[in-house]
Amino acid sequence: MTVSTVKWGIMGPGRISGDFANELVHAPGAELVAVAGRSKEKADEFAAKYNVPRAYGSCEELANDPDVQIVYIGTLHTVHCENALTLLNAGKAVLCEKPLTMNAAESAQMIELARRKGLFLMEGMWTRHLPVLVKVREWLREGRIGETKLLKAEFGFDAGWNPSGRLLDPAKGGGALLDAGIYPVSLASMVFGGEQPKRIESSAVIGETGVDEQFSLLFEYAGGGIASLQGAVRLGMNNDAWIYGTQGKIYIKEFLWSREATLYAKDAEPETFVDKRETRGFVFQQIEAMNALREGRKESPAIPLDESQAIMQTLDAIRKQWNLTYENDRK
Repeated sequence: MTVSTVKWGIMGPGRISGDFANELVHAPGAELVAVAGRSKEKADEFAAKYNVPRAYGSCEELANDPDVQIVYIGTLHTVHCENALTLLNAGKAVLCEKPLTMNAAESAQMIELARRKGLFLMEGMWTRHLPVLVKVREWLREGRIGETKLLKAEFGFDAGWNPSGRLLDPAKGGGALLDAGIYPVSLASMVFGGEQPKRIESSAVIGETGVDEQFSLLFEYAGGGIASLQGAVRLGMNNDAWIYGTQGKIYIKEFLWSREATLYAKDAEPETFVDKRETRGFVFQQIEAMNALREGRKESPAIPLDESQAIMQTLDAIRKQWNLTYENDRK
């Protein structure tokens, strides 16, 4: 069966966008036709490396390209909202890298505009679309571990000391919560059905540059569930996740990349699901976004916009406990 072609643009010619471009060649019907950056020079370099026909020096130029149907935003968190509003106002569908924005006020603007204009918008939480996490959601829906009671998840890595780099510079939206922490926080939201925690306890180490370098979170849910989450950008972690229920448990090995998960249901032999994909995994969210366009859907059930907004509100609440603010919060 043939599939209709979907023409992509990329906003932000950085490393993550390069990974995205490499995966897009594996998505049936995808065609990358344009890239834009803050400078034409960097966009030209990206276009030459990834064989992109057109390169632009601004988001506005990309937004005005009549061939582009959907744009992947791979810029710094600090300009996600600005870029998305420009593209949505020009009638483009948007897949925006996680976190959707810097705060819930910005994400609310994006979601309102997309819905008002009837355009597709999705947070680029690529892990949600990986086959392993699709299988985990199936196990949870089927009640294979009974009532879900506890999630333990972590994602941390040692990025080294680079105070002017993206991860530690507050002007670039640096910090462990927004870069690494979004993954376990989003996983907790998925595991507990999009429910926001009724109580949040947290602790963070604020480093020399003024951003969080590591943190621990404890979420309590109205339904009786608890999530214990950790993250870091200067500390290596195992990056696994455990989901415990009244009738069993699920182990997700290195949940961020999610190639293997094991179900330990009560009174049953362990059941392991293995994803033998050869790609990194971005391709699954690319396919989901394209299918949505072909089917006329405006958002994805794997990560609905209301859930992305609730996650941003949770991140805001955590940062408030730390008195951690960014320039975007003051706009």
